[in-house]
Amino acid sequence: MPWPPDAVLVGWDIGGAHVKACRVEAGEVRDIAQWPCPLWQGLHHLDAVLGQARQRWPQAWSREGRHVATMTGEMVDLFPDRAHGVAQLAAHLAERLGPTLRLYAGPGRWVAPHDGAASWQAIASANWRATAQWLAPRVREAVLVDIGSTTTDLIALRDGAIAARGASDAERLASGELVYQGVVRTPLCALAPRVPFGGQVVNVMHEFFATTADVYRLTGELDPAHDQQPTADGQPKDLPATRRRLARMVGRDALDALPAQWLELAQAWRTAQLEDIAGQFARVAEDAGVGADAPVIGAGCGAFLAAALAARAGRRYRRFAQCAPQGPADPFEYWADVCAPAVAVALLAAGGD
Repeated sequence: MPWPPDAVLVGWDIGGAHVKACRVEAGEVRDIAQWPCPLWQGLHHLDAVLGQARQRWPQAWSREGRHVATMTGEMVDLFPDRAHGVAQLAAHLAERLGPTLRLYAGPGRWVAPHDGAASWQAIASANWRATAQWLAPRVREAVLVDIGSTTTDLIALRDGAIAARGASDAERLASGELVYQGVVRTPLCALAPRVPFGGQVVNVMHEFFATTADVYRLTGELDPAHDQQPTADGQPKDLPATRRRLARMVGRDALDALPAQWLELAQAWRTAQLEDIAGQFARVAEDAGVGADAPVIGAGCGAFLAAALAARAGRRYRRFAQCAPQGPADPFEYWADVCAPAVAVALLAAGGD
């Protein structure tokens, strides 16, 4: 897909809870950003994000501006089904980003918005493929582990190509390549029915009392910049309020134990999540025949768990950002990990892939 040499290219990753974007000029990453966007509550949230992006990058809406997008937001229950979701998002984005917009539909396929409805199956939830497509020829053999706020992608790469078994969300859930949990929005009751606490193993309350953000806020691993979603009880994100939410999960109050004991409980939830993802990781790597010496490439706001997963599996660890070209945006290298699909779709388009 040819672009003018002076094009200001923005790659978008339109998710159900966040929008991520990457600005590329002359083949180099110049800026990266992420905004919270509760899309299930209405398209006006997407409009608000696009307005903020336009203020940040006005040149992207000039005649030199070009836009490409991938998405997962078609899955939210704002839409009756995924086909309608893709079609509505494609039309909405085209109105606001202009006629240059193209939608990522897999290797070598860039679809005009008016053709989005006809190609919805290739466009829907393809952001993982964009990341893997860009990365595969650069690392040859690895397992890409992208742990975000809501989901985890486990993508095998072999011989410089994607070695995934599944394509759709349904297929990838069946193959273990999509693990529907992340480090911010996942309800803790989804991770384990029982946890160790106070010297015994106790049942947990299957209520939306706390999320994984509470766990990683307490362990100190969740960067505040990614702690963008409301808490389960709508209360603050300070440590006392975080302990109260964790305490409810085991039928207690925060005053029933010392802060160190609530940290131990958070570590127990962390262990449960890591063990679950590790089991799926081993399955994906084995099914694809990925060698034991192949590294883990970590991405997402939960890349710290990807690093822990690599250590647990005895594999080398690299960050996605270490594979991406860096120009004057070196201060934004950290955000390349967090917004990997947006970076990848922008770089794929800039490279004519």
